[in-house]
Amino acid sequence: MAHKVVIIGSGPAGWSAAIYAARANLSPVLFEGTIKPEMIPLGQLAMTTEVENYAGFPSGNVRAFIESAVNKDRHWNLPPAPDHKKDGQLHYAVQGTELMELMKQQALNFGTEVIGDDIVKVDLSKRPFVLHRGNGEVVEAMSVILATGARANYLGLESENAYKNKGVSACAVCDGALPLFRNRPLAVVGGGDSAVEEASYLAKFASKVYLIVRRDELRASKIMADRAFNNDKIELLWNREVVEVVGNENQVTGVRLTSTVGEPEREIEVGGLFLAIGHTPNTTFLDGQLEINNKGYVVWTQPFRTFTSVEGVFAAGDAADDYYRQAITSAGTGCMAALDAERWLADQE
Repeated sequence: MAHKVVIIGSGPAGWSAAIYAARANLSPVLFEGTIKPEMIPLGQLAMTTEVENYAGFPSGNVRAFIESAVNKDRHWNLPPAPDHKKDGQLHYAVQGTELMELMKQQALNFGTEVIGDDIVKVDLSKRPFVLHRGNGEVVEAMSVILATGARANYLGLESENAYKNKGVSACAVCDGALPLFRNRPLAVVGGGDSAVEEASYLAKFASKVYLIVRRDELRASKIMADRAFNNDKIELLWNREVVEVVGNENQVTGVRLTSTVGEPEREIEVGGLFLAIGHTPNTTFLDGQLEINNKGYVVWTQPFRTFTSVEGVFAAGDAADDYYRQAITSAGTGCMAALDAERWLADQE
């Protein structure tokens, strides 16, 4: 029997869609992925530490609430609470994993069926849609919500991976204002508009920002390039690539740079390294059955609607967003996708 709604992905968009779909009595089934880099349970946000910019979770002692809300059989997945104190009381922002566990719990409370497996192949040419699980089983769905997200591109260095969440980040807006980075020199890798945006944002908090560019010019638009050139806090390092991230047990302390034009290597002291070299949407399993843009993101075919090029398939979150890429915007489009699916199913019936 075909499910009314199948949601693929377990980030903010997926759980938000599940909550709305479950409350509409659509009995949603959500595939939360496995441990693959493309589709990890709870999404990419589960790989971050403190989340200060998600509305409704001001800094404070949120841990007691989290432990009371999340089922005890999943407490093992909650990270240790940071020991930040203010006026003698614990004072820290919600952790990424904590926030995602709360979203998951809310979806479970309304009856969402959660399956810990991947959808590795789809047939969207007929309805019910046919979805192939990683374990070889086949699932049918009357409607599908794609919330598979996108993953940030990294350099692929072993030292870079070792310092993720200890000073290595791919989102300045998400992490740049954290105490870890304030009033310290920071580095951004990239030469496009996104890299300049990241560097300009970080300059509000950092003592200095190095923009590391592998060429001798920026790919950024002229207006964005001018922002970098005119910001006294930003220093551009031309013809350089990061070959090693340096640090202690707790955080990044510097990066080692090689030259693309034969100059000597150098090491700079920084308290954080931010990657701004693009994102890869998790859409390859669609095998060209939906319209995607030149960056690989699913295209919404109507303004302010989550409709895709296949009727009955809706897209939410970073799989369809190459601009904002924030948890709160992803959650919003997850809500939209569920409402769109509900109304579309009602029209079909």
